[in-house]
Amino acid sequence: MGPSFYRVLLWVGFTAPIFCVSLSSSNPSNRESPRPPSMKSNPASKVSPSNTMFAFSLYRRLVQESPGQNVLFSPVSISTSLAMLSLGARSATKTQILRSLGFDLMGMPEPTIHLGFEYLVHSLNACHKDRDLRMGSVLFIRKELQLQANFLDRVKKLYGTKVFSEDFSNAVTAQARINSYVEKETKGKVVDVIQDLDSQTAMVLVNHIFFKANWTQPFSAANTIKSFPFLLSKGTTVHVPMMQQTELFAFGVDRELGCTVLQLDYRGDAVAFFILPGKGKMWELEKSLSARRLRKWSRSLQKRWIKVFIPKFSISASYNLETILPKMGIRDAFDANADFSGITKTRFLQVSKVAHKAVLDVSEEGTEAAAATTTKLIVRSRDTPSSVISFNEPFLILLLDKSTDSLLFLGKVENPTKM
Repeated sequence: MGPSFYRVLLWVGFTAPIFCVSLSSSNPSNRESPRPPSMKSNPASKVSPSNTMFAFSLYRRLVQESPGQNVLFSPVSISTSLAMLSLGARSATKTQILRSLGFDLMGMPEPTIHLGFEYLVHSLNACHKDRDLRMGSVLFIRKELQLQANFLDRVKKLYGTKVFSEDFSNAVTAQARINSYVEKETKGKVVDVIQDLDSQTAMVLVNHIFFKANWTQPFSAANTIKSFPFLLSKGTTVHVPMMQQTELFAFGVDRELGCTVLQLDYRGDAVAFFILPGKGKMWELEKSLSARRLRKWSRSLQKRWIKVFIPKFSISASYNLETILPKMGIRDAFDANADFSGITKTRFLQVSKVAHKAVLDVSEEGTEAAAATTTKLIVRSRDTPSSVISFNEPFLILLLDKSTDSLLFLGKVENPTKM
């Protein structure tokens, strides 16, 4: 066996600012239930339930690791990276990765899994006039490392991965080059995501995702309250800018969990769920998150006149997942039992580091949009809202792509003033 090279696996999740700039008129008579996320029979729909299950499992782990803190990550980015890594894994290493992703290999053959991810990556990157959503993967490979041709072919074909040769013997230069690439792909939002790169690194895998869209029912910056009290879980209060609007929104109360669910639609076949737990019921809500629960919400919400208050915020979170994924069943990949012989047979590889960083901005933009939408907040007597929802204490946020039923981002806003 040749000298050991430790693989650095890097995931980057990012969403650009969500600007509320466009104006969409509403029809008071349009009170039908919102169209639920697409359940079309396409290859991506076969992997989405497992991806969602993995997302909520990872979420609960992250909450336990960082109690009382904001949580934010891109489930689709992490699942895609793991699935791609499994292409080069063998024996128990492969089985652990795919099982931890939620796949039953007896019920779903591995080719079906990768076909689903191929469709998912293609769908998310399809051009759409109403939104900017791009996800991509890149491999930085040690110059002298000879990869299996089949592995290279499949990561390029199935996952659209770019491959670059890198001189890791000069760790400082290599680290700067990789960080520069990530910063460029995320339009300057994610910087210095990888640190202390080891000169023994064999390969760095980067997955990046970029999302920008407008609400179909925009907020008016002119009506944002500049300082509004937000009650933290510890009982203290901070003050945040609070957006407000009265409009027909999909809304419902899950009486079983005692939580309020609000759906805001984006232009471009994406939605956001804002979920406000009842007093003292955050952990009960978090324990109950599942693909089935999400489908139930999507199908049962009803459109009604609602006055909503949502913080204008910007949060980010960074994680070293190499300490968390083994607890979720991916053990061999991180130790001497690792089998990545599908990547190369000339070197011993194992995963040494898994970094993930996500950024989320929710805000309005521009005075022109504010002037155009000011009248939307005038409540006429016949349009008196049936409910008022104020997200002025910790809440969950889920960003979902409807065409693939994929969770783009999942997070908990504990403190909207903490970046």
